Amino acid sequence: MNHTSQANFPEGIILRSISREDLANLPIRRYQGPVHLVTTAHDLAPALADIRQERVTGFDTETRPSFRKGEVHLPSLAQVATARAVYLFPLRHTEAFPVLSELLSEARFVKAGVALADDLRALKALFPFTEKNIVDLGTVARRNGLEQTGLRNLAAIFLGFRIPKGTRTSNWAAPRLTEAQITYAATDAWVCRELFLRFQDLGMLMPLSQVQSA
Repeated sequence: MNHTSQANFPEGIILRSISREDLANLPIRRYQGPVHLVTTAHDLAPALADIRQERVTGFDTETRPSFRKGEVHLPSLAQVATARAVYLFPLRHTEAFPVLSELLSEARFVKAGVALADDLRALKALFPFTEKNIVDLGTVARRNGLEQTGLRNLAAIFLGFRIPKGTRTSNWAAPRLTEAQITYAATDAWVCRELFLRFQDLGMLMPLSQVQSA
């Protein structure tokens, strides 16, 4: 079967959507590179050194799900993808807050993600920062006429693969994350970075030096 996605569509033509059937038939992909859990002060220096080398990072958060009306939780995990690795910051470890604050406030490089406004608002309840150079990929997709702007639909349309979502509603506040949670969280951040680079290749973004917060 010939699966319809941007990855195998003629260059210069941007698809607006993908059918549920085509999405379900795409191959599953997960991030397979290095993943580093940043849980101690010792872990912070190498993470920050790598992040500071970047011009584009993928960014995402995970939050413990709410099952009762009116129940709200703050983010439990922040994920940052570079070209070389993905860093997972469990947010019960407050030592990570200055690193994340620097990342989000730094104008020199892009933080790319999907539906980031709510993530950033929630993170500000944990530590202060003034976000700069944030690119919301869903906003970029809408501006380019796409009808489906969630991370999984965008990955299917532009990257030609399907992201599994089995652990999305798991307990992200658990003291020890499972391997499935780690892979899921790393994959989301990695895909955000890959999508930004793909959008750039397709001319859907301004030149990187001109990208502004979305």
